[in-house]
Amino acid sequence: MGASLILLAGREKSLLNRHPWVFSGAIAGASGNPSPGDVVTVQASDGRVLATGFYNPSSQIVFRALSWTGEDPDSPGFWRARLESALSYRTGTLGMTLEGRALRIANAESDGLPGLVADWYDGTLVLQFLCLGMDLRRKAIVEAASEVLSPERIYERSDSEVRRFESLGQVTGPLAGDAPPALVEIEEGARRFLVDVVSGHKTGFYLDQAANRLQTAPLLAGRTVLNCFGYTGAFAVHAAGAGSILATSVDSSQPSLALAARNAAINGLGSRCSEVCADVPEYLRALKSAGTAFGAVILDPPKFVMNKAGIEKGARGYKDINRVAMQVIEPGGILVTFSCSGHVDPDLFQKIVFSASVEAGRDARIVAHLRQSPDHPVLLSYPEGTYLKGLVCCLD
Repeated sequence: MGASLILLAGREKSLLNRHPWVFSGAIAGASGNPSPGDVVTVQASDGRVLATGFYNPSSQIVFRALSWTGEDPDSPGFWRARLESALSYRTGTLGMTLEGRALRIANAESDGLPGLVADWYDGTLVLQFLCLGMDLRRKAIVEAASEVLSPERIYERSDSEVRRFESLGQVTGPLAGDAPPALVEIEEGARRFLVDVVSGHKTGFYLDQAANRLQTAPLLAGRTVLNCFGYTGAFAVHAAGAGSILATSVDSSQPSLALAARNAAINGLGSRCSEVCADVPEYLRALKSAGTAFGAVILDPPKFVMNKAGIEKGARGYKDINRVAMQVIEPGGILVTFSCSGHVDPDLFQKIVFSASVEAGRDARIVAHLRQSPDHPVLLSYPEGTYLKGLVCCLD
């Protein structure tokens, strides 16, 4: 490590505030001829060394900070120490357990591991390498993870679209141990779920919604529940387990719904869960036209906003789907609604849901504000880490 990036004058404030990113427009030049993926230091225009991290000139995020104290990430023990710290937060501070459970072990920048996601599924560790610097250190990360976690196997799911911004292709496959079974069984609260870590969404399961599923389930007791964008039925299973009359998952993927039915069955809730394969917006409009109403609707749609330029269009999409959902909820019913778009902040999302309520002609009281589960932490200096936000509303 000897190469450096030099900032333009006046562009050091974000690093002084420990924000882990530097964008290409803030760089005046480089010394030491660094190669893409190298570890470099960043200097202010007056020569002060501010941080150490990954360099990638082909990305808009040209620098991702790893250390503020001059540690060398390529020194022995660095990655093990970072993973041990991340694990200690989950098992110590949060009191989470590994046996039988699923949780996020490493949440990228917010755990001092930029571009690395590590998800645990009862002995199966799934890794995502989302930036070039981390991708080039795949072997070292696998070795460190093996030492810290002793997984039965490690599987790679570096198939996220964000890799293209780092000029990386999609990569999946075993990294250590044997291939994962077709389905891994995990526990969440009092419920059990089957997870496809090889081809399921994200790394197989929406771990970031775990706390929200547990928190909202009691509110759904005694209600008919429509679980929109239901994927493999986790919200529906928790709702049925908490006493909902019937929880119906709607999704456009028949394979996902087939797994949702299996998840209901292994929990002994098959008679209180159902599945509908349909386009959610079209299905909601059909329900409205038919005058069908539910005691609760859960909306957990895919990301509607991919970048800042798409905020206005995405906001309209969120408003439209929330409006129609409100129109199929009984008086006194519950709306549980989410956005996983990082460019839609909690204040904007609340305004969108408010606008939807006005157009639907419904008064709505906020019962709870929701966010990603605590094993998906957000570093205070990195607010971009807050991507999942939700509201629980009671409608008149």
